[in-house]
Amino acid sequence: MVISQDKVVTIRYTLRVDGEVLDQGELPYLHGHRTIVEGLEEALEGLEAGQSVRVSVPPEKGYGLRDPEGVQVVSRGDFPPEAEVVEGAQFYTQDTSGNPLPLRVTGVQGDEVTIDFNHPLAGDTLDFEVLVSAVRTATAEELEHGHVHNEGGHQH
Repeated sequence: MVISQDKVVTIRYTLRVDGEVLDQGELPYLHGHRTIVEGLEEALEGLEAGQSVRVSVPPEKGYGLRDPEGVQVVSRGDFPPEAEVVEGAQFYTQDTSGNPLPLRVTGVQGDEVTIDFNHPLAGDTLDFEVLVSAVRTATAEELEHGHVHNEGGHQH
């Protein structure tokens, strides 16, 4: 079975950025539903279980280019009083539509906190080594929910 729209694909992967291994493991995903980066999904299209691919994903098809406007300086008072606001801390806020919006603290100087809304890998070229472990047809429930369910169902 070839990888195409609405197939459940399981891959074993290694992700490198600038030669450094950032992540590796096994990942099941629903193909064609934008649950992995665009450039990797495009490279996997048409492959079958047992095939391997190396792909270099540019920022435009990965986590995007860095947006300088995504870096802002805010007041410590903008965070909950009990929050540990230190460099590297991650928080969520909401966009104007109420959707969750992740941010990272990149600096703290007195009452000024520098935050970054960019994905940590924005601007980076992602180098993947991938082995396709399995390909199967998604269930009706997986298609309805837009994600893969583990054996025995799922929990929302």
